[in-house]
Amino acid sequence: MRIVTLIENLVYKKGLVAEHGLSLYIECDFGKILFDTGQSSAFLQNAQQLNVNIEEIDFVIISHGHYDHAGGLEFFLKKNKKAIVYIKEDAFLRKFDSHGKFIGIKCSPSLISGRIKYVTGIIELYPGVFIMPDIPIINKNDTRFGNSKDEFIDELYLAIIHNGELSIVSGCSHRGITNILNAATAKFNLPVNLVLGGFHTKDCNEENFKIVLEYFQDNMPKSLGVCHCTGIDKYAAFKQNLNTRVYYNYTGTITEL
Repeated sequence: MRIVTLIENLVYKKGLVAEHGLSLYIECDFGKILFDTGQSSAFLQNAQQLNVNIEEIDFVIISHGHYDHAGGLEFFLKKNKKAIVYIKEDAFLRKFDSHGKFIGIKCSPSLISGRIKYVTGIIELYPGVFIMPDIPIINKNDTRFGNSKDEFIDELYLAIIHNGELSIVSGCSHRGITNILNAATAKFNLPVNLVLGGFHTKDCNEENFKIVLEYFQDNMPKSLGVCHCTGIDKYAAFKQNLNTRVYYNYTGTITEL
């Protein structure tokens, strides 16, 4: 199984582009998944450079209803004629930032008609690959709701069981990466291999970040791939303070499970 980062905030490889957003291509023996689509069609350009055939993807998973994770959906649907989109229905609720700017999903109803499945419970897409829609908030100090009243009930994540270990893929972790991991480990009761994605710690205060850091110190995964809304300074803090493999998952990164 491999995870290819099609788009992320940073890029260091020639021929690829970056944008504020996230899109991951996941390939296993059973099929091909796209987890989020970035904010534009840029991920399609990178897919071509990275030898990823967009037309062969079976499923799209949208982690939550923000433009930087679902803005490329309409471009994907025009390119790929078969994939089913898995998303929570609440992801289509209109979302605005603290300045009143619309930051939700824009996608033509005609494009998505007949190709969508709303996630209301755990879905096993392939053997060992699960869409996880429930994130109970155990740790209220590890939530990233910003100044809005949005508690991101539309958020979901991916759990992958491979070789008897659990790996987690998250988009932005608005409901808290520690809450996501608590939910996943309670469900599967397996050692954690990889935690990959955005943790939304970029602008959190020192006290709240300490909660996340101490959680990982006490519940050490084998590997931590951070990106997007995590923050470069927080990446550096993870790398300095955790006794495990920590890497920045920039555009073009390929992670093998």
